[in-house]
Amino acid sequence: MKTIFITGASSGLGRASVDLFAQKGWNVIATMRNPQKIDNVTVLPLDVTDPKQIDEAVKNAGKVDVVFNNAGYGLMGPLEGTTDEQIRREIDTNLLGVIRVMKAFIPHFRENKGGLFITTTSIGGLFAVPYASIYHATKWALEGFSESMAFELATLGIGVKTVSPGGIATDFGGRSMDMARHEAYAESFDGMLGRIFKEDGAFHFSTAEAIANVVYEAATDGKDQLRYVAGPDAQALYARRLEIGAEASRKEIARTMLG
Repeated sequence: MKTIFITGASSGLGRASVDLFAQKGWNVIATMRNPQKIDNVTVLPLDVTDPKQIDEAVKNAGKVDVVFNNAGYGLMGPLEGTTDEQIRREIDTNLLGVIRVMKAFIPHFRENKGGLFITTTSIGGLFAVPYASIYHATKWALEGFSESMAFELATLGIGVKTVSPGGIATDFGGRSMDMARHEAYAESFDGMLGRIFKEDGAFHFSTAEAIANVVYEAATDGKDQLRYVAGPDAQALYARRLEIGAEASRKEIARTMLG
């Protein structure tokens, strides 16, 4: 029986992945900041911004075959209205949290002569939209980090993959979203939010279960493939960018998002 270690497992994509892998007969270790009981699943406390807690969780996990780095959240709003605390927390969770967990598990995988890291990035790691600069900074960084680490760890038989979803119908836009505001950008920012979240907007939200199936595919297909673009909206948006090129895509996004 294979074992998967999942961060950010309390809700949304993390919880959907816990349920799916458990149904498929995997041993699942679900980690979260505030542990909650899940039947037939090992639950460990983990805040990815706490290096000591990461080391403790890795020590208590036992033999692990796949690590799914899923902990993260969104930050939207104009940079001018963003506090230093918001910036630090976003980078600490979304980027440094993944780096810390991966670094802690590499010796484990090296000793076991194999393993696989899967990280939730975002379609926002492959192109950008307005008013999400710090979020994009973390997700673009994760894409570059993961691509470099895939080269580095391949020499040890350790795999690295990313799953890049578009919109997911979870609480990402609620509990898992932080907002920054500034009066100078209020009209533009609110207009963009209305365009994103309206029924026929650019992001057609997939279910968490549908994206969890892509995570399962990445964990089990045995392919030497780095990126898995997940969800019809993400696939369409990324294909469009590749089709028309980065500069034309940027102008098209400006027209669509900002009017």
